[in-house]
Amino acid sequence: MQNFVRIPRDLGHAIRQARREKNLTQAELATRSGVWQETISKVEAGRGGTRLDTILALLAALELELFVRTRSKGSASDFDNIYE
Repeated sequence: MQNFVRIPRDLGHAIRQARREKNLTQAELATRSGVWQETISKVEAGRGGTRLDTILALLAALELELFVRTRSKGSASDFDNIYE
């Protein structure tokens, strides 16, 4: 699985996709990650403001890693939407 994440909605989609591929419910992911199910729901919905340590706990529980690289060219609207 490989996803480009530029805005919170993209991250939420990637986490939901990975959770579903592992046939996990949000409650099961909450148990594995130590993150409240309500928080997982907010992350998957693409709401911003989630702490980085929470995101990293979810990624670890899903056996995913974060890879940072130089951003590819995108439209100006991509940057405008980064804080949605």
